[in-house]
Amino acid sequence: MITFGLSILLLIGGYFIYGKFVEKFFGASSSIQTPLKRMADGVDYQEIKPWKIFVIQFLNIAGLGPIFGAILGAAYGPMAYIWIVLGCIFMGATHDYFSGMLSIRNDGKSLPDIVAKYLGGSIKNILAVFTGLLLMAVGVAFVTGPADLISKLSGMSASFWLYIIFAYYILATLLPINKIIGKIYPFMGATLIFMAVAIGGALVFKGFTGELIIPELSLGSFKNFHSNPGSNILFPMMFIVLSCGAVSGFHATQSPMMARCMSDEKYGRPSFYGAMICEGIVTLIWATVAIAYFGGADGLNSAMDGGKSPAIIVNEICNSWLGRTGAIIAVVGVVVCPITTGDTAFRGLRLLLADALHFGQKPMKNRLMISVPMFALAYFFCNVDFSTIWKYVGIGNQVLTSIMLWTGSAYLVSVKKPHWMLSVPATFMTMICASYFMVAPYSAGGLSLNPVIGYIVGTIAAFGAFMLFIYTKRYEKIKHLNSIAISVLVEHKFPPRSK
Repeated sequence: MITFGLSILLLIGGYFIYGKFVEKFFGASSSIQTPLKRMADGVDYQEIKPWKIFVIQFLNIAGLGPIFGAILGAAYGPMAYIWIVLGCIFMGATHDYFSGMLSIRNDGKSLPDIVAKYLGGSIKNILAVFTGLLLMAVGVAFVTGPADLISKLSGMSASFWLYIIFAYYILATLLPINKIIGKIYPFMGATLIFMAVAIGGALVFKGFTGELIIPELSLGSFKNFHSNPGSNILFPMMFIVLSCGAVSGFHATQSPMMARCMSDEKYGRPSFYGAMICEGIVTLIWATVAIAYFGGADGLNSAMDGGKSPAIIVNEICNSWLGRTGAIIAVVGVVVCPITTGDTAFRGLRLLLADALHFGQKPMKNRLMISVPMFALAYFFCNVDFSTIWKYVGIGNQVLTSIMLWTGSAYLVSVKKPHWMLSVPATFMTMICASYFMVAPYSAGGLSLNPVIGYIVGTIAAFGAFMLFIYTKRYEKIKHLNSIAISVLVEHKFPPRSK
């Protein structure tokens, strides 16, 4: 109970202390006009109330991530606490804040345009394709998954529900953001938060009464509890599986959506940094609940090895602890939450394609010209076995994290501020991703090499990326100073003629 309570307090404190520091360091100002003030179009650049922006951003980045991801991450044991708390405060929330604020400072542009501006244009097209595939993967997964779950609950065919969900996604993607997303998301967000609070309250109550033993972080827990540690190496696998609640590159694809709807930069901290802290708290609750409910990480692993998926575990815990109310909440959690991520994934994909093609989205016909082929392709993928592709989403997500953190670092250099706030997390995540590619099983996109080799390669890659960043930015600075010096000399030697 001490570890759990302290972790919650640290996350809350992180918002008020480090979050305030990040906001001040970035230089958010109410005097700077947001894109909404300059580019309102009634479709994507549409003003939304600050509290709604927070809820929508929270649902955009959350979905099932802080529930299913937390359960899968908890299989590694109490070490997940350290990653959730430190990762969320110093990496994830900072990453989300910078991705949102940089979009605000760049007309609400999508991630590829922002990366191209600060890291160089040569990466833009590659990143646009990479990000587009990630958004398509998330969107399609959150069509087929909910359709299958509702089919089992209702007894109706999965194809029927597939069409229903697709119809909703098309409307949510095409219509102005305040028509559907702005209206229903507050209720869905409230449900997700209520679900976490109710389960968290039951956890604390059962912990105090002695009905449950809530795990504590100790020297004995600094190990890998996974039942198959050979294929699920603590470092780096846990840092890939447990992304939501710690740090997730997918969030950088969602932040521009709200950046276009924000009327004042002062709302950036609660909307971007705060939503991520909230997700961290939800993740922490579900990770603790999963371990405690099964009597420890070993019990959780046994349950999953016995065929209990995260969806089954969520349903079982909600029914056991909250009764009939819990059953309803569980349905909302495993059905509605992924849908609220899928719709914004497709909307984000439309915005990304529109930015890449420089195609205005105010006329409905322009939105249709992008959305029709996009959903046709998505429907095709729904008829393909998507399980193999989904295995690559986790690592793709964290590669995007590294890119966004390096982008933020480059921005700080460009405005003559110390870059360590983002370059250190960027270096760490580069090491995580490089190590993963070396040690992960073939089926998950890795080379299945010896962990020692993976750690060596990961360290070299991270150090190399950091040195390349330092050299490149120093070279650009010297080049800039040289150009200024040449201009001054030319002006001095050849002053403009007076008329």
